[in-house]
Amino acid sequence: MAALCLLAGTAQAAPAGRLPKPDLTGVDSVLRTALRQGAPGAIARLDDDGTVRTAAVGVADRSTGRAISNADRFRIGSVTKVFSAVVLMQLADEGKLSLDASVDRYLPGLLPDSRITVRQVLGHRSGLYDYTNDMFAKSVSGFESVRSKVFTYRELVDRSLRHARTNAPGAAYAYSNTNFVVAGMLIEKLTGHSVGTEYANRIIGPLRLRDTLYVHPGKDIPGRYARGYLTPDSAGAPLVDATRQTVSWAQSAGALISSTRDLDTFLSALLGGRLMSATRLGQMERMIPVNSTQAYGLGLRRRDLSCGISVYGHTGAVQGYYTYAFATKDGRRSLTALANTSNNGAVLNTMLGTLESAFCGKPTKVRRGSTAVERHEDMAPEAARD
Repeated sequence: MAALCLLAGTAQAAPAGRLPKPDLTGVDSVLRTALRQGAPGAIARLDDDGTVRTAAVGVADRSTGRAISNADRFRIGSVTKVFSAVVLMQLADEGKLSLDASVDRYLPGLLPDSRITVRQVLGHRSGLYDYTNDMFAKSVSGFESVRSKVFTYRELVDRSLRHARTNAPGAAYAYSNTNFVVAGMLIEKLTGHSVGTEYANRIIGPLRLRDTLYVHPGKDIPGRYARGYLTPDSAGAPLVDATRQTVSWAQSAGALISSTRDLDTFLSALLGGRLMSATRLGQMERMIPVNSTQAYGLGLRRRDLSCGISVYGHTGAVQGYYTYAFATKDGRRSLTALANTSNNGAVLNTMLGTLESAFCGKPTKVRRGSTAVERHEDMAPEAARD
């Protein structure tokens, strides 16, 4: 199936403090296109400075036919990385962590190079190989081999260290889940608590995020949720219900559960300066270019849209779920969108169009044809990296 990609537009950047009116019809159209490309369901929630609009198409459960809703919880994949980064930035604010210190200061002997710093880990510039490249070289068999497993952090790091590093510390950006496994280890070492406890005490509780949960190593999503469907590598093969899993292969790199409401609330609070000092937020937002339309800070991604507006947040891909969660730099407009499928490059690229419609306020321009699928998330090692 041919993927869809956005054409670069000629629209001018919005004046400071002003954004185009969101194109809600465009958001809905993107979700419907994702359905035609194989997603069972898709949802989006836009919070425009307190005015909330939602869209939902398709089903949350293919066996019952229940309609998907923005009330549904789902696995957020690598959007978890933003939560992990926030905890570490708060620890830096508290004087318990130095971003430019060697990881070896806090986790002696874990990594083979004492030059690797905390800042490099959070910015994907450590050079640590991404162990998921091997783990999910084949989507279904790889998933089934880890669906019920419970890994230690060190086991995941050891899988990475079997391979040569991708670059010298600090030399280049190279997305790797290994970095945020190390981030989880840092959180637990510095606080003496599990990452789940720290997410709850520092973010979930204070922001009253009623749908955000870290259930590892449990397999179930509590409450109302959308089931997630993994697309096999073989064309025409049936979708695999991937909902029940430990997500132990990801943990602090991608195991949180949330909802569109909670992710909008979280990003608005983060970018609005409510979760850390202005100094730390500025460090988080200090970006290294990834390509012509993206940059990466400390656990935070920037996407530059066709109208000249930049949005901040993260994307998430975990078996059965694709998430886009982004907001303006001041946090006043936020959008979270989900398709309950994965390993489908056409859907992944199409869902990017929700950002164009929500923040640029115009119908998404698309062209049909073969295009490289982004690799910015938890799996799909066969696709080009971003």
